Amino acid sequence: MMTGALHGLVVLDLSSQLSGPYCAMLLGDLGADVIKVEHPVGGDHARLGAPHINGESAPFMTVNRNKRSITVDLKAPDGLAIVQRLAARADVVLENWRPGTAARLGLGYDDVRRFNPRVIYGSISGFGQTGPYASRGGFDRIAQGMSGLMSINGEEDGPPLVVPIPIADIGTGMFTLIGILAALAYRDRTGEGQAVDASLLETPIAWSVYEAAAYFATGEVPRRLGQGHRTNAPYQAFRTADGWINLGGGSQQFWRDICTVLEVKQLADDPRFATPALRVRHRKELEALLQPRFLTAPTSVWLEKFEAVGVPAGPILGYDQVFADPHIEAREMAVEVDHAKAGRTRVLGVPFKLSTTPGAVRRPAPTLGQHTDEILGELGYEAAAIADLRSRKVV
Repeated sequence: MMTGALHGLVVLDLSSQLSGPYCAMLLGDLGADVIKVEHPVGGDHARLGAPHINGESAPFMTVNRNKRSITVDLKAPDGLAIVQRLAARADVVLENWRPGTAARLGLGYDDVRRFNPRVIYGSISGFGQTGPYASRGGFDRIAQGMSGLMSINGEEDGPPLVVPIPIADIGTGMFTLIGILAALAYRDRTGEGQAVDASLLETPIAWSVYEAAAYFATGEVPRRLGQGHRTNAPYQAFRTADGWINLGGGSQQFWRDICTVLEVKQLADDPRFATPALRVRHRKELEALLQPRFLTAPTSVWLEKFEAVGVPAGPILGYDQVFADPHIEAREMAVEVDHAKAGRTRVLGVPFKLSTTPGAVRRPAPTLGQHTDEILGELGYEAAAIADLRSRKVV
C-alpha cells in the first residue's frame, strides 16, 4: 500500500454519522491508520444511509474508506478497557458525541490524557464544548439556520433555504482536521498534546466573510440575493438555449468583454452600469437586458466565446456530467475500490494533491467489525481471549 504524509500516525475514530467520520477519512487519506470503533449491533447509524449496494451504504463507503473497523460494547467494562488500550497508543482520538458523553464513558480528554499525555483529542459537537448551548444536540440544518447561512440563501422574496450539501457537517470535519494538524505540529516541537474543539454552528459563521464584514462595517443585515452577488454584476447564472451557464463578470475589463461577446456594446457605456457598484444596484435591469441574449445560443457556444476573450465562465453540470468530465477524470475525483461485500464500486477521490506524499484511497470502507480480531491481536489479546469476548458479546 502507498504511504502518505501521515503514515505511522494512529487515529482512534469514536465518531459516527458524518462530521467526525469525514475528518477521520481525510486523516486516513493522508496515510494515517484509522481505527473505527462501532457498536457490535448495527454499528455506525450511517450504515443505514441509502442507497445501498449489496446491503452496504454507498455514502458510508465513501466517508469511511481508509479505515479499519472494530466492534466494541463501550458499556461493558471489558469493552471500555479495549478502547482505553487503543486510546493509549493513539496519536489522535476523535469523537462527536454530545459534550459530556465521552467523560461519562471514561473516554473524555481528561481521562485519556492521564495515560496518554501526548494525545491530540478532537471533539466535534453542535455548539462546542463551552457556552450556554454546549449541552444541546446539533445537526447540520440547525447550524445552517442559526449561523445566518439560511437567511441569505434563496430568492429575494422567497423563504430561507438550506444548502443541500451538509456543509456544516463536512466543513466542521475539515476545520477539525486543520486543528488536529496544527496540534500535531505543536506536539512535534514540545511533546505536548492538546484538545481540539470544533462545532457545527461556528463553521458556517466562519465562512460568512463578506456578510460579516458588511454587517460589522454598516450595521445592515445581509439579505437574500437569489442569483445575485453582493459586490459584482453580472456575476450569476444565465439560462442558455440548452442549459445554464455561470458568468463571472467581476472587473471592468470583463464587463466590457461581456458586452462585446453578447453584442450589446452600448451597455458598456450605459451610466446605469458604469461601475461594479452601479451594476449591483441595477442588477435586475441588467439581468433583464442580458438574459435574452444568452437564449440565442447553446452553452458550449457561449463558453467558447467567453474563453476566447478570457472572461471566467463555466457550465452548470449535473452529477452525471461532473463525473464524465475529462478534467474531473484526470484529477481522479472518482476512484474505484474493491469492497468486501459491495464489490467493485466508486468513491470520491482525494481533493488535495501532495507532490511527494500524495493522499490515496488505499482501502475500501470496512464491513462492520471486519478488523476486530486483527486489532485485538495487535493489542496483545490471544485467540482464546478474543473468543471469550465474542461469546459475551463484548466485541
